Amino acid sequence: MRILTCPAHLQRLEAALRSSLPHALPVYGAVLNINRGNPGDFEVAVDAWPNFGAVLARRRGEAPLNDSYRNLCSAFYRDVGAYRALLESPGCLRWDSAFHILGLQDGVLTVSQDIALAKGVELEVTEYYTYLHPDPSTLPEPQLDPDVQLGTLSPAHVELLNSTWPYGGNVWSRRYLGELLRRFPHLCLQDPAGNLLGWMLTNGFAAGTHGYIVPTQRRRGLMRALTIMAARRAHGRGFPVYGHTATDNRAMQRLLEELGHRRLPGLCYFVLYNPALARAAPGAPPGSNA
Repeated sequence: MRILTCPAHLQRLEAALRSSLPHALPVYGAVLNINRGNPGDFEVAVDAWPNFGAVLARRRGEAPLNDSYRNLCSAFYRDVGAYRALLESPGCLRWDSAFHILGLQDGVLTVSQDIALAKGVELEVTEYYTYLHPDPSTLPEPQLDPDVQLGTLSPAHVELLNSTWPYGGNVWSRRYLGELLRRFPHLCLQDPAGNLLGWMLTNGFAAGTHGYIVPTQRRRGLMRALTIMAARRAHGRGFPVYGHTATDNRAMQRLLEELGHRRLPGLCYFVLYNPALARAAPGAPPGSNA
């Protein structure tokens, strides 16, 4: 295993990952952020350099063993054997901690299952569809009612974000969402009194996340407007326009497809190691999936 720190090597990796899109999207997004100031404090591990077979993007430094939000990695491989060897390299992962690995290739799941069986580690797998817009310059102009204005989220909004996020509700998720607000682009819509109507965040892998419209404001086209504005901003910064959608969220899938996003073949796998430990996050409600 090797951690890439040389700027020239990271630029070379970015170009290599670009040629491997869309399968490399979550790692590519992390490397784009690293090469543009590294606001998320990420690093990338490869099995070898320059002829790498696998890449893992992750946060630098130590995190609490049950903080599966901070212990969130994305993976891409050219060779599934190299990917397995990377994960099993000494110091690559802490098998006694709660952590996620996400990726768009089937081997992200099968390798995790093989390793978990060998090590006696419990897994929990969530599957998503991934949508990518091939040409965001073709998106229409966003349409907003006169009483809706673009606003800015602040740390005071973190509690609301945490309570409305299906994966939130505990101390670690609250900290994670607060870090997303501080470190990565986001959008929100407000009424003239400054009340929040909806928002959309971006994560460390440059994917859209936690898009939400308050229930009383739905069916006004606000999510459509947020999606268009977020896409245009990401495209203007040179980032891909993509995100993951729950497989049963037909409303969001229809919206994305109407706007020209294309659903990628296959699934995005979010693989959670040691889910029982993750559920022990402080403040997690009984039975919640932290």
